[in-house]
Order: sequence, then C-alpha cells, then structure tokens
Amino acid sequence: MVGLGGFLGSVMRYWIGGLVMDRAGTTFPWGTFAINISGSFMMGILFAVALERFAVGEGTRIFLAIGFLGAYTTFSTLMLESYTMLEAGKFLLAGVDIAASVVMGFFAFYLGLVLGRLV
Repeated sequence: MVGLGGFLGSVMRYWIGGLVMDRAGTTFPWGTFAINISGSFMMGILFAVALERFAVGEGTRIFLAIGFLGAYTTFSTLMLESYTMLEAGKFLLAGVDIAASVVMGFFAFYLGLVLGRLV
C-alpha cells in the first residue's frame, strides 16, 4: 500500500509542481511551495476525517498518509532550492521561502483539520 500511494503521490507532485512552475515562473520555487502547502492541508483533512471522525483502516491510513502524502510533499526539495538560492546570493528569497513554507504549511494543516472536523 505504501508503494502504490508513493507512486501516485510522486506522480501528482511532478505533474502539479510542473504545472504551477510553468504558470508562475521560476524566480521563486512556487511549485514546491504549492505542493508542500496543499499537502499540509490534505494531511490536516486526513487527520481529522480518517483518524478523529471515522474508523479508517490501517491500510488506508498508511496508503494516504505515508504513501501518497509522504511522496507528494517534498521537504528535501525545499531544502535544495533554498540552498541553491543561498549559493546564488538570494538570501532574502531563501529566508522567505523557508519561513513561508513552514508558517503557511502549519496554517494549511490547521485549516484542513478544522474543515475536516466539520464533516
């Protein structure tokens, strides 16, 4: 289940991240940012719906949380892109990327959690 979820999550990450970058440009890593924020939002919904509200089986939880969302989100890419910006002397942009990803990621998770609890 983890492998199948990981396959689907990584394909979605590649597709959505590329789509966002094609439309937003390459000055800021918007693709990775969008993936990490949307993944945090989905994890909040999953936590509220699958773990708090309904008795979802372990296989489904593993498929979604570890497989799909584990492959979909991309913390290591955030670190690589931030390092690349630092190497290029774009210190402010790298700091904004890291701070915004962490802060917005938390708020996206929390929003997903709140909305998931309304189900």
